[in-house]
Parts: sequence; structure tokens; C-alpha cells
Amino acid sequence: MPKLKTPLMPTIRDRLQPRLTIKSWLLAWWLMPLMISAGCSDQHEQTQDVSRPVKVFRVGEPAAAGVKRFAGEVRARIETPLSFRVAGKLLERKVDVGDYVRKGQLLATLDSNDYHLAVQGLKAQLASAQADSNFLRDDLARYRELLAQQVISPPEFERHETAYTTARERTAALESQLGQALNQLTYTGLHADRDGVVTALDVESGQVLAAGQAVVKLAQLDEKEIHFDVPEHRLPEIKRQQDVSVSLWADDNRRLKARIREIASAADPASRTYRVKATLLEGLDAAQLGMTATVHIDANTASHIAIPLSAVYTPHNQPDHPSVWLVDEQAATVKSAPVRLGEAQDGERIAVEGVTPGQLLVSAGVQRLAEGQAVRLPEQTGFPNNHGSKEEL
Repeated sequence: MPKLKTPLMPTIRDRLQPRLTIKSWLLAWWLMPLMISAGCSDQHEQTQDVSRPVKVFRVGEPAAAGVKRFAGEVRARIETPLSFRVAGKLLERKVDVGDYVRKGQLLATLDSNDYHLAVQGLKAQLASAQADSNFLRDDLARYRELLAQQVISPPEFERHETAYTTARERTAALESQLGQALNQLTYTGLHADRDGVVTALDVESGQVLAAGQAVVKLAQLDEKEIHFDVPEHRLPEIKRQQDVSVSLWADDNRRLKARIREIASAADPASRTYRVKATLLEGLDAAQLGMTATVHIDANTASHIAIPLSAVYTPHNQPDHPSVWLVDEQAATVKSAPVRLGEAQDGERIAVEGVTPGQLLVSAGVQRLAEGQAVRLPEQTGFPNNHGSKEEL
């Protein structure tokens, strides 16, 4: 059987096959970006062509600023801690918390034995000084006659005159000390300096007190006010001498007139709130001390437009720029519009700036939309207005 001859030279096909493979790879490498770009364009066009059903919200007229409410407490404007002006042991406390007292009424007494003894000692010293002063006064009168008769010399007369002056001034000093001791004796009784009610007692009978130590806290009832705390972002809404209304939790249906009297100039270091005091203009008898009250204040802020919170979104490339989707009702497409957020409102709404009444916003599914994307609006011809309601389609 004859053997097949093996060709010594490669065929033309074998020579061209590696070259064709390299050219194919190069061509594929150059065509790949074009294919990817075409694919993305097709996907983008497909996204633009997809009509998504959306919920919408018609922006209405700005809503008027509401009434702010703050919880407070009924307090007396003048609440004074009373104390003894001298030190001593407390013998008796004659009042309890909640007692009504009159001006001049005895509230508590101290042990006054030491003060009585001091008064007696000063009285004895004063009597002795007065006797010496009277004797030296009469003696000086006799020496004055002897000086006129030139029986004694002027220096001798001056010595007796100086002795009388010393005795007289010593008597005056003892009289002042006796008056001070008598005052201290009267200070052992603590009396009310005005009509009021006892709101606190800090001591008990038998306790040794220092001068000036608080014993009784007395509140004056002819002027009452409401104390409440305001956070710093609400402070611009409140002004001095502003008229407000107050309702007591014991009678929530009745509104009492009040006026802002004082606003703290510095925030409380613990709560970071500002203490505000409003003076009650009526209902002093109904507002008992310590009652809880609600202060109603009309906000001094301008009108605002509120939209659903779900209508606000932030772009991925601009997380600090909140935006909304505006709907072009003729073309049924959406367009992004930046907004400025304000305060949160009731009903999951938020105040915004950057939209105008009458515009149509997407209120749900905002994260799935793209610029210029077609949307499918509800079949209804009318949309709800934003007049403080929470309706959506």
C-alpha cells in the first residue's frame, strides 16, 4: 500500500489563520466600547420610555402659621425666703406649708435668753454711765464758778471739762448699744412682711440656726405668672409684652389672658432651653400655685407651603441638596427641582421653599425616577389642594 506524502511546506490557510485570529481580537477590542455605549444608550432610552405610575400632590396656597403650645407651671412672681436676722436655737414653728398668713403674723421664734441677758447688762452699764455723767456735769458747774472767781487756773477747769465730755459720750455709746441689743431681742421672733402663703419650710424645732439661714418661703398671691421653657429654635417666635393665652390642665376649656414679662438672656446649661415668664392678667383665684398649665402662643413666623415628606428626596451625587420631582402635565414627564426644607408639620408634612402654588409634585416613589422620565398620572382630572389637609392620590 503506498504511503501518503506529508507536505513539506504549510498551506496558505495555515499561514493566514494566526493573522486572522489577531485581527479578530483587535477588532473586538475596538468595537467593545461602542457596543457598551450602545447598550447603555438603549437602556437609558428604555428607562425614559418606561411610563411609571406615580402618586401626585398639588401644591396649594401657603398655610398660616399655627399656634405653639408649651407646658408650664403656675408660680408666684414674688416668692421670698424669710430668715432670722440673728443666730439661735429654734424654739417653735407656728406655720405649716400651705398656710395663709397676714402681714405681721408671727411665724417662728428663737431662744431669746442670751439676748435678754445682753439687754440687762447694757442697761446696768448705761445707768452707771449716766450717774457718772450727771455728777461730772454738776462738778463742772462748780469749777466754772471757781474759774470766774480766779480761784483755779484754766488748765484745772479744762481737765474737769474733758472728764465730763468723756462720761457724756460714753453714755451715748451705751445707749446705742442698748438699742441694738433691743433690736436683736425683737429679731428672735420671725414675722411675715406681707400677706401670702407658705410654700416651703426648711427647718424644724430644736435646730440651731445661723443668721440669714432660710426658714420659711412665703409667696405673694396678688401676682401670679406661668414659668415655661422654650427651645432655642422657638425663641424668635416669642417677644416681650406679647399677649398669650393660658389654659389650666384642671380646666382645659377656659382660656386665661396673660402677657410675656421676662425672657431669659441665657440658656439653662443642662436643658439648653430658655426660661420664659408670663404674667396672668385674670383668673388668679382659679390658678393655684403649682398647677400645670399650657401656654398658647401665636407663631410670629411667616406663612409657609407644606408638602408630604415622601415627596422630598436627595440625589446620590448631591446628598446635601434636597429636591422634589415636578410633573409636566402636558408631556407627562418629571423634572427635578431643588427645595429648601423648613420645620416639620403635622401629618408627615414639611414646610419647604422653592415651589409655588399650583405645581404638581410626585409624592411617592421618588427614588425610582430619572430626569425627564415619562410618568403615568392618575385618571382623575383634579388633584387635592394643600390647604392643611393630608390627602394624596
